[in-house]
Amino acid sequence: MKKVILILFSMFALSLYADNIELDVTWDDPTNNGYPIPKTPILVPQISLDDHMLYFYTPCDGYTLNLVDENDVVVYTIVIPTGTTSWVLPATLSGEYELQLISGNYCFWGMITL
Repeated sequence: MKKVILILFSMFALSLYADNIELDVTWDDPTNNGYPIPKTPILVPQISLDDHMLYFYTPCDGYTLNLVDENDVVVYTIVIPTGTTSWVLPATLSGEYELQLISGNYCFWGMITL
C-alpha cells in the first residue's frame, strides 16, 4: 500500500513541473464499410512534457509515437518499449510538432513545442 501511495505521489509531483499534453483521438478503420466508430470507452493516455522529456502516466506499451512537423512530415518515430514511463526526445528537434500516439486504429494526438 505504501508503494502505491509513493508512486501516485511521485506522478503527481512530476506533473507539477511538466506540461500536461491534452490529447484528442481519431479512429480509422478502412474495413469498417461505413459503420460508425465503436461505442466502447477508450482510455486516453495521460502524458506530459518537460523540455524534451515525455512522461507517461498511463501505459503506452507498444504504441507508435510520431512527431509530425508543419509540412505533415514524420520527423521522429519510435515504438514505445514495454514498461516505459519516460522518454527523451532528440535535443536536435525544436519548434512545434503534432505528437501522435498510435495504437491499432486509434490515433491520440496533440500539439507540443520543443
